[in-house]
Amino acid sequence: MINNLYIDAGSVSLNKHKEELCGDNVEIVREKDDMVVAVLADGLGSGVKANILSILTSKIISTLIANDINIYTCIKTIASILPICSVRKIAYSTFSAVKISNNEIAEIIEFDNPQVIVLRNGKYFPLDRTSTKIEDKIIYTSKFRLELNDTIIMISDGVVYAGVGFDLNFGWQRDDVIKYIENKYSSTFTAKTIASIVTDKCNQLYENTPGDDTTCCVLKVLEKKSVNILIGPPINKEDDEKMARLFFAKGGKHIVCGGTTAAIASRFLHAPIDSSIDLKQLTKDVPPISHIEGVDLVTEGVVTINKVLFYINDYLKNNEYYYYWIGSDDGASQITRLLIQDATDINFYVGKAINPAHQNPDLKIDFSIKMKLIEELTKGLERIGKKTTVSYF
Repeated sequence: MINNLYIDAGSVSLNKHKEELCGDNVEIVREKDDMVVAVLADGLGSGVKANILSILTSKIISTLIANDINIYTCIKTIASILPICSVRKIAYSTFSAVKISNNEIAEIIEFDNPQVIVLRNGKYFPLDRTSTKIEDKIIYTSKFRLELNDTIIMISDGVVYAGVGFDLNFGWQRDDVIKYIENKYSSTFTAKTIASIVTDKCNQLYENTPGDDTTCCVLKVLEKKSVNILIGPPINKEDDEKMARLFFAKGGKHIVCGGTTAAIASRFLHAPIDSSIDLKQLTKDVPPISHIEGVDLVTEGVVTINKVLFYINDYLKNNEYYYYWIGSDDGASQITRLLIQDATDINFYVGKAINPAHQNPDLKIDFSIKMKLIEELTKGLERIGKKTTVSYF
């Protein structure tokens, strides 16, 4: 059954202090348009050994679950494949796994990780859990129907150990984690943003020297929304109207990038371009925006998109610039918010004409650079989990 829901997913990890590799690993598998499997695995110990254990566990379990293999077989497979620790004589990696079918049925499987946290309407939503013994391991399972904005939060034990030896004698207890997330929660937050908020607090409690690998993985139910971006004029000028007609016929928000492109949109909509400058939107590295009635956002082209790509790549890493683009009104920040917070489906309409203004050697901008920017931007957005399409004219 097709619905209008989408599962946003994001995770953030902190390495144990002085370790180059993280002993936690998150694997997210998307099958078709209506199934997502996410696994957070925590390998025994830290460093290289833990890293290998967690990667093997997360990849194997996510693959098996995505292929509808029962949990008993999953556990037996993991037990037989993981390498044995030479010191403790055990192969060990804890894990939390979530399978979401049809974007609305969630199945949670847990082994020795801190209990998964679910929020509904921004408040803690307790689950009924069933325990099963498999291969001498106690496995907890739960299943429930999701609602819009439901949020599933998986954490490794580095989260609940945060603060031990510092400000908190017993660590950051699960109930305290829940209260903190409830107080910080906003319906506009993406999954990655929530994960960042949790791990930022952990890092603070560890005084920037984490005593354990620390990971938060979040899944959030969103409504599908489209954002459409028009950039660059078509090779053949007679295709201006065709490109504009297809662009504006698409439902969702509409962003027009570039002066020549804005002129095409203006002619098509029979609406003038308002280039009056709002001082609040001025920054030293992003050109000012314009306005056209019927267009949600009108910006400069290549320079602005390059800045958006910078923010997208940062979001995929540690999301350090989140607090800048979330609160700024320049064109790049506004596009970034629309792409990350609003959009689930992003459609690019790209004109392949060479802009004469870009032939100035002092600008160091050419056609290949614009194409490369679009290519890298779509790849980054797809890594976030967005569905993208590109149409060239």
